[in-house]
This record gives sequence, C-alpha cells and structure tokens, in this order.
Amino acid sequence: MAKRMLECVTSDFQRFHKKDWLESIGASEGRVIACETIGMVMPMLGNITNAEFAASMGADILLLNIFDVNEPVIYGLPKVEPSECIRELKRLTGRMVGINLEPVEDGFVAEGQDEVWKISEGRKATLENARKALEMGVDMVLLTGNPGNGVKNQAITDTLRKLKAELGDQLILAAGKMHASGILSEGGENIITKRDVEEFIQAGADIVLFPAPGTVPGITMEYVRSLVETAHSRNVLTMTSIGTSQEGADENTIRQIALMCKMAGTDIHHLGDSGYTGMALPENIIAYSKVIRGVRHTYRRMAASINR
Repeated sequence: MAKRMLECVTSDFQRFHKKDWLESIGASEGRVIACETIGMVMPMLGNITNAEFAASMGADILLLNIFDVNEPVIYGLPKVEPSECIRELKRLTGRMVGINLEPVEDGFVAEGQDEVWKISEGRKATLENARKALEMGVDMVLLTGNPGNGVKNQAITDTLRKLKAELGDQLILAAGKMHASGILSEGGENIITKRDVEEFIQAGADIVLFPAPGTVPGITMEYVRSLVETAHSRNVLTMTSIGTSQEGADENTIRQIALMCKMAGTDIHHLGDSGYTGMALPENIIAYSKVIRGVRHTYRRMAASINR
C-alpha cells in the first residue's frame, strides 16, 4: 500500500506508478488538493509558472488546462525543449501532473465563445494526443470540457473506452464535467447523473469528476454525496471541482464549498484556473486546504523541499 499523499515527498512521488498514485490519494481520506492552471497566459508572478505558484500554496496535484500536446507552452519555465516541459515542471515542483483533453464533437460551433477556450487539435481527446501526453511525462488525463466547447457525456464515455484499451495500465484516466460545457441539455443536475457515473466507470475511469456543491445551479451536497457513494461502491475515486470562477470568490465562500465537498466524501478537491485567468487565488488555495486538512498538513505541504 502506498503512503498517504499528504505525507509523501518528492522522492516518494518519483517512484510512483499509476497504482501507487491511486492508492496514495485514496489513503489520504479526502485531503488531496488539485489545482488547475493555465500555462499559455502570463503567469501571476511573471517569470514563475502558475503551476509552481499553486504548488507553493499547497496543491498536491497540478492539472494543466488549455495544454496543447502539439504545441506545448508553459510560460515561466526555464528554457527547455517543448517536449520536455512536463518533465521540467515535475522537476521544479515535485508534484503529480495531469492535463485536460476534450472530447469535442466534430462540427460543433460555439456561439459567442471567449477566444481563450477555443479548441485546437492538440487539446482534443484523441488516442494520439493521450499517447503524446504519456510520452511527455503526464501522469493523468482528465476528459472534460471547457466553456462552450460542446462536450457531451456520451463522448466522454466513448473516449474513455478507447484510452482504457490502449493506455489504461499506464495513465490515470479521470472523467467528468465541471459545468455544462455548452450543452444546455446537460446543465444543472444533468451535468452528471448516477447513470453517467456508472457508464464512466464501466468505460474505464479511475477517477470521476463532479461539480462541487454550490458551484452549479441544482448541485447540492446531498446530490454530490449520492454520486460519490455510487463511485466508491465500485472502488473508483472521485474529484469535486470548482470550475465556475468561484475559485476567485471570497474566502468564506471557499470555506463553505470545501466543507460541503468534505461532507460529500470526495477524495480529491479541485480548484479551477480562474481566480484571475491562470490559477485560483493563492489565498483561496490555502483557505481551502486549512478546511479539509488543518494547518499542520497545509503548511507541511507548502514547506517541504522538493529535494526531500
């Protein structure tokens, strides 16, 4: 059995493979934080990546959004070959790194979409792109959808099957949506249902993602709790997600969301990338962390050297 993630240091993570990551997360009993960051926007600290900033605030898992495997960019990194940027980020942070890939349907047209979210070929959830991500050193792929990109749950399920068959022994596969992603029929509670959870799991998901309670209309703590119970009954981990810019809300709101997610029973607590564009507000990462694991484990993760 792998060590609890909240007690691990870089030298532990360097030995981890897929099974170890999943065991380590599960053993932490709902005290793991994943922070989503964007590498292709100006970092909040100029020449320090947003991912490094999030890690310094206590993130256990770094999840890169709008990451194109054909044209990889993480602003703030020291100069490295593009194909080495994931490994360089892992060297600098000592953290698990995942990326978002999007099962976008061909021909879908988003109306009035913000330019930053528009899909590129290297962000699509294809087997080729997932294989490239693995070769670059990515530990986890999350199949999800950015605002307006038209990602349906059925497309997530279909993609999961393909990735599981080819890469399932090597790559952690997470799946789910943080918001409707441009599909009005999959808004509110229909963003994800128990049936969706079952289908994701049958298709090969290792982690199922839900909107965090209070982040999407109709998504209550009780509803998320029922979805978590469904996933856990199949021995699959869960991730609650703040994907509605509330990662930039006041700290009291963040604390309420954190406690509801804890009561729902989730394994991983996700904060999105839009406090300002690029990452959650740093003070909110700390505030969230204190709620779910207290100051001792919060400061321990922040203080531990990557050379340990």
